[in-house]
Amino acid sequence: MTETFGAKSTADEVLSGVDLKGKRFLVTGASAGIGLETARSLVSHGASVVGAVRDLAKTDRATAPVRDAASQGGGSLELIELDLASLRSVRAGADKLLADGRPFDAIIANAGVMATPFGRTADGFEVQFGTNHLGHFALINRIERLLADHGRLVVLSSQAHRVAGVELDDPNFERQAYDPWVAYGRSKTANSLFAVEFDRRHRDRGLRAAAVMPGNSITDLPRHLSQDDLQGLFETVGKARAEAGLPPAELKAIPQAAATSVWAAVVANKDEIGGHYLEDCAVAPINDTPVPFADGVRSYALDADKARQLWAKSEELTGAAS
Repeated sequence: MTETFGAKSTADEVLSGVDLKGKRFLVTGASAGIGLETARSLVSHGASVVGAVRDLAKTDRATAPVRDAASQGGGSLELIELDLASLRSVRAGADKLLADGRPFDAIIANAGVMATPFGRTADGFEVQFGTNHLGHFALINRIERLLADHGRLVVLSSQAHRVAGVELDDPNFERQAYDPWVAYGRSKTANSLFAVEFDRRHRDRGLRAAAVMPGNSITDLPRHLSQDDLQGLFETVGKARAEAGLPPAELKAIPQAAATSVWAAVVANKDEIGGHYLEDCAVAPINDTPVPFADGVRSYALDADKARQLWAKSEELTGAAS
């Protein structure tokens, strides 16, 4: 396809005219926000989607729009229970997928938490690093054989990666004061570096991986922030961008925020996006200005050596050697 999409494109516009019948996708965090819209758009174009969710009992009503879209578009939705904050749950969910044995054309690692109070996962990891990165790392490495040759891995990162690089010597804040935004930024840099190293390791069989900045939108992701905190964040972003001579940030509607995920998973040339960080349905430029709310990707989030080091550390922490 040669059509160019951008910041205002929606997931349905990206997939317009695309027939996904016979294609199968795994989407984590498919019960809310961007993940829900990603799943809905895919099934409405005929895809079979497996949605990984933390609590099956609470998900039926939330995913009703996806089931409706599937019935109209010829797609299907299955759900699997999988809590990224528990390696035991990750392994159990992964093993169910392995036992089923059906391949995926793409995996979209969408689920995540943001700016949480300090806490630890079931395995003792700092919650954001453990959930956003290590949970996905363990899941995807365990089921990597299910990704079809020439398939794709899409890992959702964030503009917040600009706040902080990864900290391999103290990833779980055991020797330093906890800051929720630093922890979130580190986890989102880790998401990007995971895509970089996965792409390097698996491109020989045509698999390509990319990180995605979906765009800022109002979902339940900032549920740990009060309304005053959220308003303060918007004001901080606006002031920082204005002082840097940047245009005001624009919030995306959720269908727009899901567009880059489906573009990367289906429409984009996989060999052009492999190993890159994407935003607004395009490969993002490297931008090393220290402004945390600027556009583009900081070079440390694509650093091949750091990506290899993070992979080794993640194997050590999760036991997910591959």
